Amino acid sequence: MRIDEDADTVPAVLALAARRFPGREAVVDEAVRLDYADLYERVRGCAELFVRRGIAAGDRVAICSPNTWHWVVAALGALYSGATLVPVNTRFTGPEMRDILDRSAASALVVAGPFLGVDRLGQLREAGATLPATVLRIPVEGTEGTGGAEEGVLEWGDVPTGGTADADARAAAVGPEDVGDILFTSGTTGRSKGAMTSHRRTLGTAGAWADCAELGPEDRYLVVNPFFHSFGYKAGILAALLRGATLVPQVTFDARQAMEVIERERITVLPGAPTIYQVLLDHPDRARYDLSSLRLAVTGATTVPVALVERMRSELAFDTVLTAYGLTEAVVATMCRPGDDAETVARTSGRAAAGFEVRTDPGNGEILLRGPNTMLGYLDDPEATGKAIDEQGWLHTGDVGSLDERGYLTITDRIKDMYICGGFNVYPAEVEQVLARLDGVAEAAVVGVPDQRLGEVGRAYVVGTPGHRLSPADVLAFCRERLANFKVPREVEFTDALPRNASGKVLKRELRERA
Repeated sequence: MRIDEDADTVPAVLALAARRFPGREAVVDEAVRLDYADLYERVRGCAELFVRRGIAAGDRVAICSPNTWHWVVAALGALYSGATLVPVNTRFTGPEMRDILDRSAASALVVAGPFLGVDRLGQLREAGATLPATVLRIPVEGTEGTGGAEEGVLEWGDVPTGGTADADARAAAVGPEDVGDILFTSGTTGRSKGAMTSHRRTLGTAGAWADCAELGPEDRYLVVNPFFHSFGYKAGILAALLRGATLVPQVTFDARQAMEVIERERITVLPGAPTIYQVLLDHPDRARYDLSSLRLAVTGATTVPVALVERMRSELAFDTVLTAYGLTEAVVATMCRPGDDAETVARTSGRAAAGFEVRTDPGNGEILLRGPNTMLGYLDDPEATGKAIDEQGWLHTGDVGSLDERGYLTITDRIKDMYICGGFNVYPAEVEQVLARLDGVAEAAVVGVPDQRLGEVGRAYVVGTPGHRLSPADVLAFCRERLANFKVPREVEFTDALPRNASGKVLKRELRERA
């Protein structure tokens, strides 16, 4: 059942879900189990706190915390109060967090308490940050105390459990074209930029993802993608809200804990980067757990071997495995559909979704997108906005790809990741697809490194599969049989893991620096 037909803002969607599914579980986080009626009241209470603290409509509320039920309530509470949500990457350092708070002019900060040895408030203070007047701490570890254990810092226990007419009035005043969120890009190729999106556009992308995934009220959705990322927030929290599904957040990904939750909560939906499924498949205790409830996996962000898709279907019992393509500025641009074969799922990122038009630049092959759910622009950066979105409304993604006769998109590479070897363009993704077919290679990433004679040559970083023994010579011999000489890497380095950002994308810049 679609529950968003009569609602075009996040507060309206939440209120509608509470009316239609009052007793259905909305969020399950360890011992905390909130049905949609409970969630609605919790969100109204958090919005009430923001209103009392002087947060005005359009003010920015930043959230920096791992995946817990508190994040869901705080984010929706900010939106319900008419504020603009600014998720902050939990992997950021103190200076990086300060930069986001300063550039967004945040009026409130919701931040995790000490977690895994990291005190984010302490990091901000060490970075010389001027904290907003309202700071609300989420108890990721410890108790939900009240009464200001630290001067100027509210604890989660200070949040009311319900709201008043003041909060409801704020929610009713939110318009579909109001800026709902500002998501900062990963900054893998430069300083991060804040992509601004309206309520209507955000809900449009979330709804498109839910439609392609055939998400429904019976689904139980284990969210391992960080909430601060568009996938965890929009294809996670908001997609579930739109369809009345149950969210089960995981604070950090742990394979054994994930399998325990899948068995206990009868999880049906588990999106994530390919490496997550690889870890589950290779886990020595997998056979001990009942994972038969799983029905849907959605992946992408990197090379997806056909063999992995086939194993996910046969060994993890997924009925449907889909791949998708998106970016912070568009979130969901293309997506496979249920029924697509393994070759299509592995080798393409699906066809246009969310009302997008997709084409490639005839000159350099860059993927261009145009549609109703593109971002409004970058925060306080009209120059960067103008470079990203041209006069015809096409978003220039920086990715290179091709479209087949069916309209299915294959990502070739990032324009900036391409390198030139002896005068020939080399797209690392093509080489990585070949490496993915070599038995004993779990993951691989290729970057161009300087070479005195050829300008640049390829270096392959390879993560081996447990139980297999490969040498660099084995890898190079395999490539020579399948690739033109200029595409064959000149060097192979084995590594325990590839550096990734929160969305699962390999950080090629770090690999180039390592080289």
